[in-house]
Amino acid sequence: MKVEKRRAFLYEPIQLNPPQILALLFLVLVLAGALLLKLPIASEKGVSWIDAFFTAVSAATVTGLVTVDPGSTFTLFGEIVILFLIQVGGLGIMSFAVLVVLMLGKRIGIKQRLIMQEALNQPSIGGVIRLVRNLLIFSLSIEAIAVILLSFRWVPDLGWGKGIYYSIFHTIAAYNNAGFGLWPDNLVRYVGDPTVNLVITLLIITGGIGFTVLVDLWYSKKWKDLSLHSRIMIWSTLFVNVVSILVFYAFEYNNPHTLGHLSLGEKIWAAYFQGISPRTAGFNTIDIAGMRQDSLLFMIMLMFIGAGSASTGGGIKLTTFIVIIFAVLTFLRGKNEVTVLKRTIRTGIILRALAIATISMLLVFTGVMLLAMTEKAPFLTILFEVVSAFGTVGLTMGFTFKLTLIGKIIIICVMFLGKIGPLTLAFSIARPDKSNIRYPDGDLFTG
Repeated sequence: MKVEKRRAFLYEPIQLNPPQILALLFLVLVLAGALLLKLPIASEKGVSWIDAFFTAVSAATVTGLVTVDPGSTFTLFGEIVILFLIQVGGLGIMSFAVLVVLMLGKRIGIKQRLIMQEALNQPSIGGVIRLVRNLLIFSLSIEAIAVILLSFRWVPDLGWGKGIYYSIFHTIAAYNNAGFGLWPDNLVRYVGDPTVNLVITLLIITGGIGFTVLVDLWYSKKWKDLSLHSRIMIWSTLFVNVVSILVFYAFEYNNPHTLGHLSLGEKIWAAYFQGISPRTAGFNTIDIAGMRQDSLLFMIMLMFIGAGSASTGGGIKLTTFIVIIFAVLTFLRGKNEVTVLKRTIRTGIILRALAIATISMLLVFTGVMLLAMTEKAPFLTILFEVVSAFGTVGLTMGFTFKLTLIGKIIIICVMFLGKIGPLTLAFSIARPDKSNIRYPDGDLFTG
């Protein structure tokens, strides 16, 4: 009997569920990217294995945290590898896989559709392939338009070749909410430039609002035709962005290290850019390390909340945050059902939101605790770095370059887990309980 079990263990194929397959594919992408970045032709003077792996993870997770300056460290080949990792990581590995299969005229099976459902965080497999096709068409079209607009600004300054290349690189990085820049100061030199500020932020918003919302907007003729998810995302994105811009303008107005030395017009543009960027984009036009502590705490909250579901951004997602807020308000009002825009939210969605937020906070807490043991830095600096890595944001207070080897490994793990998502991680490990047994009610004292 033992021999038969041993044979079955050795020869039976390993069955992986969609979350496990998704995590495995992402790991393969990261490993391939690291190997390519380690090649002699990928860097000017060579990079260490840990820096190559860190950069590959940061690019594939569309984060933007770097331990070396991409613009001066990597060659054109290395930068193209980073760009490819950003595009595939942002739009999704399975999206590109489906594109190849469709181009070959093959059929997409149920298992592949289930993986796509998990990758795009969709409630069902119905219409997933059409969503992927529209996702790719919309994304590439938006990126093409942005490249043209940025070229008008950068070609006169940098020349045709470099100007167009920089436009392509920063367009893909901005749309996929990755904070990679080819200038050492990111976009600080363009703090008051209207074209750069508008194009980059519109790309951030478009990529971060979620593919399902973009598709819904394209096909819906009237506001009432939009789904509940789309309406919540549009309203909440507008509200959060406006509040963030006003907060940063008020908090940093007299700070000599950020807005204080700028003209009034540049202050407005800087506050506008920093109000939109923290929700997983990672670009900055002012020195983040010079910001006030209250501004940094507010930015940490924005990074933790993140962008929209099924978007290129990270974080717990804006809709998750909205569901939790409305659940709290429902309890305070003494009601039994959570309602948003005259629609009742199912209990399963509320439990999912609570699970995402709880697992995310545990992940951030663990990362902060480990870095506090291995790194010599103020607590706020460590917290900012970990939340930025978890939310796949890429903003830093200059701490990334100072990380020790163990610190780099910790941030790599946080970026990876933040990208695949807390629920994907949980579903990859947990075993579903299919029992239909219901136990008697019990009371617990809470609060």
